[in-house]
Amino acid sequence: MEDCIFCKIIKGEIPSYKVAETGEAYAFLDIGPLSAGHTLVLPKKHIRNIFEADPKDLYPVLDLVQKIAVLMKEKLPCDGVNILINNGEAAGQSVHHCHWHIIPRFSGDGYKFPPAGSLSKEQAEEILGKLK
Repeated sequence: MEDCIFCKIIKGEIPSYKVAETGEAYAFLDIGPLSAGHTLVLPKKHIRNIFEADPKDLYPVLDLVQKIAVLMKEKLPCDGVNILINNGEAAGQSVHHCHWHIIPRFSGDGYKFPPAGSLSKEQAEEILGKLK
């Protein structure tokens, strides 16, 4: 896609701090990291989000996600990683090229997720009814 910043990064039109690259996937450091080493992994093929993806296009990307997570654990070394993907603007997707965030976590880093909510039995049954 012409105006996609991630497509331009993959093509080398915009510089990046490349962590790894395969025939189907590209990984680079996020320039607005949540922690040191925060890496983005994306398919080289322009795929807008997970809703529009063919699973066969995602397998090589997820393989690279795992390899980088293991690399971070061994080499940074971090105490854990968060792996997340935002799909759609309501979910926080700001670049419309499917991508995963691998965020190294360190004990005491201070990064907190919002507090968890609660789910009643009635809500759970209603949701299950819609999803099955």
